[in-house]
Amino acid sequence: MKQDNSILYIMTGGPGGGKTTLLDELSKKGLITVPEEGRKIIKEQIHIGGEGLPWRDKELFAHLMFKESVKTYKRIRQLLNPKPVFFDRGILDTLGYMKLENIPIPASMEAKAREMTYNTTVFILPPWKEIYENDPERKQSIEQAVLTFECMKDIYREYSYSLVEVPKVSVEKRANFILDAISYTH
Repeated sequence: MKQDNSILYIMTGGPGGGKTTLLDELSKKGLITVPEEGRKIIKEQIHIGGEGLPWRDKELFAHLMFKESVKTYKRIRQLLNPKPVFFDRGILDTLGYMKLENIPIPASMEAKAREMTYNTTVFILPPWKEIYENDPERKQSIEQAVLTFECMKDIYREYSYSLVEVPKVSVEKRANFILDAISYTH
């Protein structure tokens, strides 16, 4: 028996919109959350002195993210879990990143993105200048965060997902907003 796609939810948006903090809050409420692949890859590439970094080789970075996102998706689909699962970005985020960076998207990636689906409701977190911070893995400016946000909106709409914008309120209110939106008792 495999996981029902309808309980697989995506959190997307530009960097620094509060996705990770929100996912931490959902995790505290007992839900399954899946961390962002990009940050993991950046940490690994820095550790090994690799080239798959967004400031060194954007195309290699994108391919590494896609590969890891597919692997994680397959792993989560194998879980026997009745609760919603929240992903910090999904497979389509990599395609959105590739469009943003003008990296050609292979047809095989597009096909996988159409095959490996999530709940059709996607939660998008808008850029939030007041909480935006750079760190060793996040070097983009707030302006780049806005462009990424717009690109994520476009790619998810292109693949027929419905976007629900998460309001700029406290993390607890954001978590409750999402749980209310999916009619999950909390």
